[in-house]
Amino acid sequence: METYLTTDELATRIHYDARTIRTRLKDAVLLEGVHYIRPFGGRKLLFIWEAIQRDIGKFSAGRSPVVARTAGIPMANGAMSHG
Repeated sequence: METYLTTDELATRIHYDARTIRTRLKDAVLLEGVHYIRPFGGRKLLFIWEAIQRDIGKFSAGRSPVVARTAGIPMANGAMSHG
């Protein structure tokens, strides 16, 4: 069973402003079909808490200087750029 959150509920859980989630995180690190859905094809977003919990630390780990030098630069689609 998945836990669906509104943007405001997600903002409260991860201590981000709801506007930041909508403008900077959505489609950059929070991906449609992975981290959120649009129920019934509408405009409303529901975020999948379990997917966000699973992936929330991956981007910060990928941006550490040691990892960046040895493994490349993480891209929004999950791939790595190697220079």
